[in-house]
Amino acid sequence: MLALALGGFGIGTTEFASMGLLPAMAAGTGVSEPVAGHFVSAYALGVVVGAPTIAALAARVERRTLLIALMATFVVGNLATALAPGYESLLAARFLAGLPHGAYFGVAALVAAHLAEPGKRAKAVATVMMGLSVANVVGVPATAFFGQILGWRSAFVLVVIIGIVTLVALARLVPPLAGVHVSNPVAELGALSRVQVWMTLIFATVGFGGSFAVYTYISSTLTDVSGLPHAMVPVALMLFGSGMILGNVVGGRIADNAVVPGLFGCMIALICVLALFIVAAHNPVTALIVLFFIGMAVTAIFPAVQSRLMDAAGDAKTLASTLIHGAFNLANAGGAWIGGVVIAAGYGYTAPAAVGALLGVAGLIVLTIAVLLDRRRRDEPAADG
Repeated sequence: MLALALGGFGIGTTEFASMGLLPAMAAGTGVSEPVAGHFVSAYALGVVVGAPTIAALAARVERRTLLIALMATFVVGNLATALAPGYESLLAARFLAGLPHGAYFGVAALVAAHLAEPGKRAKAVATVMMGLSVANVVGVPATAFFGQILGWRSAFVLVVIIGIVTLVALARLVPPLAGVHVSNPVAELGALSRVQVWMTLIFATVGFGGSFAVYTYISSTLTDVSGLPHAMVPVALMLFGSGMILGNVVGGRIADNAVVPGLFGCMIALICVLALFIVAAHNPVTALIVLFFIGMAVTAIFPAVQSRLMDAAGDAKTLASTLIHGAFNLANAGGAWIGGVVIAAGYGYTAPAAVGALLGVAGLIVLTIAVLLDRRRRDEPAADG
């Protein structure tokens, strides 16, 4: 579990590091900050493409071997990021770095669920995802710190080092996992025929888009709107990550008790804090407080989404577990794009929060429709009887 979480730590660090370093990456590649937001989108699209492709093609691969191969690809992608000479090559490197993201988390979540005690599946998944949350407390602020002192490329060198340490940990600490479910490409692709799988993915994509729109441009929002000194941005990112850790713990317990009510409650909480951030962003203290709760609300939803998706997928659990990360990163890509659009249109750095709250409402509508469809499907056999 420690090795699996360490992989999540490395992946979480590289995923969110770009957001804290976006102004520097924009200056270093000679583009505007909204255009530099494409680096975030490129990584996210890599996740979207890589998650289903790898899950299907590697369905028969032993899980430990697959995890090691995915982490090796992660190291190569981030090394290419650190060495990329210009805008186009950096886009390609971020896309490559994103390819193993969804598959790694999906397989790691299945392994954790397989090893979990009865009734503690969501908590085990949350433990693996804890690496992602800790990344926002330690990894992302560290990359922001080194990025400000040594340049943004040094941040991704640090990510490469984390990836190499993870490779060693996976090889030494994770035993062969013969007991973990191994499927085949045809069975895995069967997940795509299930309505509830698609509804859950749409819910995640729409509902989370706004939080990524806010977080992508959080560095400039805190300095230009909140009046926070540049030196305090790593501290703000650490605070956001602390909220993610607490949300991860709370979300795992909520999901083990009641998945669907947990989804509704946590999404409503996310909508509220995003709406509140529109006003809170104008003061450094209130901005930091609400940022903490945004981080908490985002990760509190994840264990329940993962559990619902695995239940809906039947035998195609690997593809389903990876697709959710593709959905989150599609939300990431869409959020970065929407955030750039409203900022470039002159609405300011608080506009993405307003859009995010509206997207959260849309996510609630999708979830309501999904629950109603599921209830109708369950009632039909009873009615026929």
